[in-house]
Amino acid sequence: MRIIIAPAKKMRSDDTLAWSGLPILLDRTEVLLAWMRSLSRDECQALWRCNDKLADLNYERVQRMDLRRDLTPALLSYEGIQYQYMAAGVLDESCYAYLDDHLRILSGFYGVLQPFDGVTPYRLEMQAKIQVAGCRSLYAFWGDALYGQVMPSDDHTVLNLASKEYASAVERHLQPQDRFVTCVFGELVGQRVVQKGTFAKMARGEMVRFLAEKGATSPTDAQGFDRLGYRFDPDRSDDATLVFLKQG
Repeated sequence: MRIIIAPAKKMRSDDTLAWSGLPILLDRTEVLLAWMRSLSRDECQALWRCNDKLADLNYERVQRMDLRRDLTPALLSYEGIQYQYMAAGVLDESCYAYLDDHLRILSGFYGVLQPFDGVTPYRLEMQAKIQVAGCRSLYAFWGDALYGQVMPSDDHTVLNLASKEYASAVERHLQPQDRFVTCVFGELVGQRVVQKGTFAKMARGEMVRFLAEKGATSPTDAQGFDRLGYRFDPDRSDDATLVFLKQG
């Protein structure tokens, strides 16, 4: 089983742990970087859809970016809510080994990352509109490469903890033999299960840590998740969706 998660917009450099390798699709990242370097500062801001301060920061990053030096392990590089609740900095060696085998981070810039791949701060969301190599979207640019890197050849099972924006890059290439199971963390509003962004991100991070601590090998193992007030709801779940409802 593989576990997929989305990246976070906010990133940092951190030398607490050493990075162990370069992203497997780095040659394609270099194509994206060369294209971004050809854009003006205003064109980059339009691509990133951000304010002036963030545009200035990330435009400078693009100009001086080195994809092979002064890197941070991907697991520690992202600072979003999901990563805060994953608390990767305090996991033990057995959890790191588990995540290295099972966890993959999807990225608009890098494609697919293993937890200890070395990365540098960037800004490029999967839904960004591009004009690269004859492609107008990152979904077209990456094609089935992300699917090929995350789908295990043995049990063909992926546990999806990514947002729709990123999960779609894999889901659209699924084959009949594949099992793609999405975790939903929500609350009951009437009879509807409603996900609230911040709480769902918190739960995804806690779920990654839970799976690592348990050494989970199948989606069934995720059903025991009981953190942040969530409990598995078998009546609202099926083969493709595991629903966890916040109690109280």
